[in-house]
Amino acid sequence: MKIRVLYFAAVRDVVGADEEALELPAGVLTVGAFAAFIVGKRPALEGRMAYVRIAKNEAFADEDEPLADGDVLALIPPVAGG
Repeated sequence: MKIRVLYFAAVRDVVGADEEALELPAGVLTVGAFAAFIVGKRPALEGRMAYVRIAKNEAFADEDEPLADGDVLALIPPVAGG
């Protein structure tokens, strides 16, 4: 299954990219499984994912939400502003 991943704010800085296309392994079928997979692919995210929200197709997603070919996942860290 192919997906597109968007990286925002501090996650973008850590990863060093705005976005990428990924081919997910057969066992990565949910948002939660993707979260574990992306830490293996991008080790700099280890320890940070507990604070990162994942949106699927522009809506925040729960860990058990299924993934489909062509989905767009966004990794959004907490942000502060003033």
